[in-house]
Amino acid sequence: MPFGAAEVAEFLPSGWGFILIGLGAFGLPILARRLGLPSVVLEILFGLMIGPELLNIVRATSPDAEFIELLAELGLFLLMFLAGFEVDFERLERQGAGPILTGLGVFGAILVVAWFGFALINPETVEQRVFLMLLTSAASLGIVIPALRATGRTTTRLGQLTLVTAVLAEFLSAAAIVVFGVLQREGFGVGLLSVPALFGVLALAFVVIRRLAWWYPERFERLFATEDPDELGIRASLALLFVFLGISVWLNIEPILGAFLAGAMFAFIFRNTGVLEERLSGFSYGFFIPVFFINVGIQFPLGELADVSVLTKALLLITIAIGIKIIPSILFVARGLSVRESLAAGVLLSGQLSVIIALAELGVQLEVIDQGLEAGAILLVGVSAIAAPIVFRVLAPPLEIEPIGSSDGTR
Repeated sequence: MPFGAAEVAEFLPSGWGFILIGLGAFGLPILARRLGLPSVVLEILFGLMIGPELLNIVRATSPDAEFIELLAELGLFLLMFLAGFEVDFERLERQGAGPILTGLGVFGAILVVAWFGFALINPETVEQRVFLMLLTSAASLGIVIPALRATGRTTTRLGQLTLVTAVLAEFLSAAAIVVFGVLQREGFGVGLLSVPALFGVLALAFVVIRRLAWWYPERFERLFATEDPDELGIRASLALLFVFLGISVWLNIEPILGAFLAGAMFAFIFRNTGVLEERLSGFSYGFFIPVFFINVGIQFPLGELADVSVLTKALLLITIAIGIKIIPSILFVARGLSVRESLAAGVLLSGQLSVIIALAELGVQLEVIDQGLEAGAILLVGVSAIAAPIVFRVLAPPLEIEPIGSSDGTR
């Protein structure tokens, strides 16, 4: 039986809702490229502009807001899935123990500096201090990789050490935050067993999928086919994502951990995803993920920043978040980098993009940070996403690609 207009209006957005979503998702990346800004920055600003804090086109409690939030939730899961997808396990294995140990050492130093640094904002609880430490220790491969490519330093010693450290920081910080979330909700008890249970399911799925890929290689090759009218690769990826989302819900674990682990497992089993990764990224970043960032802008607590104390704390968070990456980067000197190159690596690692926004939202849900600190995390993305690649280019200007192990020992 077809729905009438009244029934449809109860759960679909208004005409303006559809128009704004469509125009925003399509037009903002084009404008961002012309302005030389990350599209995420404009998407958040667009959401802020149409949201209740400014023009109030999308009201806080309306079918428009609810519909956009539903699409944004799916965008968040796809974002975390692709974050796991970005973990380059082949690169980690190829680099051997040396760069990995260096990356772990730098990441450990970042955590230590962050622990003491966030004492400056007088955190309300130990839990808040731990969460901020883990939140800002993350890195963004979406900033690191393009900056290294643009300067011709991907294959240099500087590039490889920075990449390995970024991969480790992104994976370990995201996983640690979600485990922290389980501890916050369940405490030290039976509920904590849900984390090893999820990893147990992950291990079982890994073994099964890898065996099937070994037994039926020709069938799995279709997942990565250049042309497949059924798009089995995308279907398989989304099926894996939704299965782990469902398992996470059953185990009372934040679904974003399930999404992240599903993506990381897929990347570990199938090292050369090639066309599939491009299609999945196009499918996700082409619509759903931009809607997530637009929704971040709609819900941005601009009013919170009117309070001078909140704004001061947000600016202090940004300063600390950048400083905790630059100070430990001096350790790269021990691996043959100059002081200038080491500082360049630290600046690049301080750049943040999408994942930190998703994790900050989790912090608000867990009630370990308030909306003021979440706003500071969003501002951190805006500042660092623009400044980090520019400062890196100044400290490490473009050069001809120089292989690792060059004669001067500094690359």
